[in-house]
Amino acid sequence: MSQWFMLSLTGKDQAGIAARVTSVLFESGCHLGEASMMRLGSSFSMMLMVRSELSRDELFDALRSTAEALDLHVHLDPIEGGLHQHQVPDVRITVNGADRAGIVAQVTSRLAEAGLNILDLESDVGGTEAEPIYIMVIEGLATQGLESIEALQQELGQQSIDVRIEPIQTYLG
Repeated sequence: MSQWFMLSLTGKDQAGIAARVTSVLFESGCHLGEASMMRLGSSFSMMLMVRSELSRDELFDALRSTAEALDLHVHLDPIEGGLHQHQVPDVRITVNGADRAGIVAQVTSRLAEAGLNILDLESDVGGTEAEPIYIMVIEGLATQGLESIEALQQELGQQSIDVRIEPIQTYLG
């Protein structure tokens, strides 16, 4: 009986990680669901939904030699598949502020209180080493309406955090 797993791999960025890991999964008879792969700093991170007939231990063993060769850290958890339940964001929020401890917690906590269900968050550090700027692009569902989120613009602006809110119009056919 097949089961779903969330497979996370992290390590130093290098060419061929995605190819080698997905080849092992294919050769092991696995099927992939949703995936996210990205470079963060000098590291590479992968999260993959994997359906397999193998047990958790067997799947981990199948990945072991490739993970060791690429010096990747592997984490594997059983999950419910939940495919075809993709939520479509209705708002995109761009945040810029002086890079400081707690800025992500501050902004995401206030957005959660305003009813935002975050579906995707990407961040980067810009500016200079002497004056770094933290940049976030957040997409989500405004469960209490855009007005709740728009009310945060002025509040966060008083704390030198620039917040731009764009409704996302999605047309499904």
